[in-house]
Amino acid sequence: MPTDRLPEGDEKRAAVRDMFDTIAPRYDLVNRLMTFRLDVGIRRRTLDSLALAPRSTVLDLACGTGDFVKALQRQGHRAIGIDLSYGMMANAGVSAPFVQGDLLALPIATGSVDAAVCGYALRNLVSLPPFFGELVRVVRPGGRIALVDVSAPEQRLLRFGYDVHFNKVVPLIGGLLSDRAAYAYLPRSVSYLPPPDEMLQMMRDAGLSNPNRRQLTLGIAQLLTADRP
Repeated sequence: MPTDRLPEGDEKRAAVRDMFDTIAPRYDLVNRLMTFRLDVGIRRRTLDSLALAPRSTVLDLACGTGDFVKALQRQGHRAIGIDLSYGMMANAGVSAPFVQGDLLALPIATGSVDAAVCGYALRNLVSLPPFFGELVRVVRPGGRIALVDVSAPEQRLLRFGYDVHFNKVVPLIGGLLSDRAAYAYLPRSVSYLPPPDEMLQMMRDAGLSNPNRRQLTLGIAQLLTADRP
């Protein structure tokens, strides 16, 4: 992953895939250390927002090593993981259907799943509008989506601490335990995210209803939810 500039288009797609293939073996370890396990609570609240019926079929998009897949299975649901990085899925350590694929062209039948969840991947996509369009296509009418990604706290002191941790501590820990270039990219990748109001409008334009955004855990994460009308 280049460190002097942020890639775009096909270059970005290839760079993101290669980066996650590289960091996959130690991804879970570094992630738990970086987040002080706050990611566990954020995932729980993200799944709660789906209000799933028993034994639902749920897509875990950009599933990585399968954290959402494991949580969904514990709740009795059928989870299908999709990720661009084969290396991440190979390190999942859980038995479930995993498919290597691009989130902008999902290898999933139209209207075939009850819900979709996506964790910390919006900023890694080449474009957001076609992704939201794919969600409308694959989630059945009446289904629901929940997308979580990073966010900066609004309170000044909290934002200062967040900036220090995300821009200094994360690259340091990642560089020591995994790949320095990859964990230098991750904080910078936040600049790919459009303003919240713009993302919500993209969701409306794609055909999703009731789009909503709220911040979690003192503002360090943002949760986007919507319904498939």
